[in-house]
Amino acid sequence: MKNSFAFFLLLLSASGFAQQTVVEKFQKISNVQQAQQFIDANPELKPAILKLSVGKDTALIEKRLLRQKQGDVFSVGYVTYKVIEATESVKYRASYIFLDGGSLSVSEVDSLKKLIVQKANSGASWDQLSDQYTMDGNKTKGDTDWFFGELMFPKEVQDAVAAHKLGEIFFVDVAERQWHYIIKKTYDDQLKKDITVLRANGR
Repeated sequence: MKNSFAFFLLLLSASGFAQQTVVEKFQKISNVQQAQQFIDANPELKPAILKLSVGKDTALIEKRLLRQKQGDVFSVGYVTYKVIEATESVKYRASYIFLDGGSLSVSEVDSLKKLIVQKANSGASWDQLSDQYTMDGNKTKGDTDWFFGELMFPKEVQDAVAAHKLGEIFFVDVAERQWHYIIKKTYDDQLKKDITVLRANGR
C-alpha cells in the first residue's frame, strides 16, 4: 500500500515537471492560426492577440513590443508575449538638384555645386534653385516625395539620404552615369512597422 502511494506521488510529481510553461508553449507557435488555437485551448490564461503599429500605439509596453523582432518571446511581470508577425519599411524624402555630367565638364559641375550650396546657405529658396539649375526637367521643384527603392532613385541617393539628418545639404555622384545630385534632406525618415502579438498570463 505504501509502495502504491509512493508510486502515485512519483507520477504526480513527474506530470508536474512535464507540464509546459507558457514560454515553452509560445516558442512552438509560429503563426496566427496556431495562436488562435492556443487562445481557444487556454481561456484561463486570458490570452489575446494584439495588433500594434509604430506611431499609433504609445503605451510603454506597446513601445517595447514594437522594438521586438518577429519570433521574439519575453515576459513582463507575470505576462508573456510573442511577436507572431512583423512587417517593417522605411521611406525617405528630400529635395534635389540634378546636374548632368554628360553635358558639363568636371570643373563646371564642381563650380555649380559650390554656387548652389552657397546660395542655399544664404537663404535662397530651394524651389527657385531647382527651377534655375536642375537638368532633369522635373516639375516638382526638386521634391522627391516619399520614396524607397531603386525604381525611383539610384541606390546611391537613397543610401545618402538615409545616412544624413534633417536639413543637411550634401552631394551624391553616380559616377558610371555621370549623374550629380545636390540634395537637401527635408523630412525625417518615415518608419512603418506593424506587429501581431500573442499575450497571455503566466510565464
